[in-house]
Amino acid sequence: MSAFSPKETAAAPSAPGQLRVRRLDGADAGRWDRFVAGCPEATFFHRAGWKGVIEQAFGHRTHYLLAEEGGEIQGILPLAEIKSRLFGHSLSSLPFCVYGGIAANSNRARTALDLAAQELSASIGADFLEYRNRQPVHPQWPAKDLYVTFRKAIDPELEQNLLNIPRKQRAMVRKGIKAGLRGEPDEGVERFFGAYSASVHRLGTPVFSKRYFRLLKEAFGPDCEILTVTLDGRTVSSVMSFYFRDEVLPYYGGGTDQARAVAGNDFMYWDLMRRAWERGCKVFDYGRSKRGSGSFDFKKNWGFEPQPLYYEYRLHHGKQVPDHNPLNPRYRLFIKAWQRLPLPLANLLGPRIVKNLG
Repeated sequence: MSAFSPKETAAAPSAPGQLRVRRLDGADAGRWDRFVAGCPEATFFHRAGWKGVIEQAFGHRTHYLLAEEGGEIQGILPLAEIKSRLFGHSLSSLPFCVYGGIAANSNRARTALDLAAQELSASIGADFLEYRNRQPVHPQWPAKDLYVTFRKAIDPELEQNLLNIPRKQRAMVRKGIKAGLRGEPDEGVERFFGAYSASVHRLGTPVFSKRYFRLLKEAFGPDCEILTVTLDGRTVSSVMSFYFRDEVLPYYGGGTDQARAVAGNDFMYWDLMRRAWERGCKVFDYGRSKRGSGSFDFKKNWGFEPQPLYYEYRLHHGKQVPDHNPLNPRYRLFIKAWQRLPLPLANLLGPRIVKNLG
């Protein structure tokens, strides 16, 4: 196995029996995504399209590594670097994503990519290397026990999916149906952004830019879909979801002030599940939530059980695991002040902050 050079870009295909780790070249994107589609460890967030989205939306440098042997990809590791005076210098797989880490067909490729990432993070002077795993990889590393994910099988019988929702939450879905809510796929991001930005502003957290969501739509095409819920032609709630293999992942969403009164969010997620069922999806991935948060309770009330996520850190210059999240008591005053900002000003300033949080 040849050593990895942090400065290496493309390379000639490796010889049979020789495993080489190198950076993703533009011509490799198709091969990369074909590997992702076939590798059981890979997720939607391993797709090559995230590279361009992160670079263009946030201006961060990416380091997409692949391990190949005899011209065949054996493993991949998407990485992005964030340098911030306020939040530090990190190398992560993958910021702005729930899942990440190494996806490989063999322990040999996995080890090679792991060593290459550790070497790279040290060479660029990062405070830490972060892997966002669904399974533990380095139990001896410092870890963050903050996030869980919620995943559940979609029943083959549509009506059973509604019955599987606990009674109290099912009543909220029926309330939305009775109110006359309608869900419709949305080609643009305008209505979605209005509902989403209003929701995160109420929570006191910075908003992503509208351009970021446009880039996601451009990068992933029909696998990135917006569902907007309306009442009498007015937007009530909206969600951006990702489709991967036989899974649907509602990822960004929110509701207007009217949503609570008509159970707009409950109806929205049910309508998304129904549409995913029609599309042949078998898994509903409700996504990441912080323990002790409102979204955590909401998803549990839908009958989903939390599954731990393993965010592991190889510390270099950093002395402790980063804790940049709204539940940190240090940020309470910031959150209260942010909630008092006019929404247009919050939407203007938010992207400049959130791009460094990852």
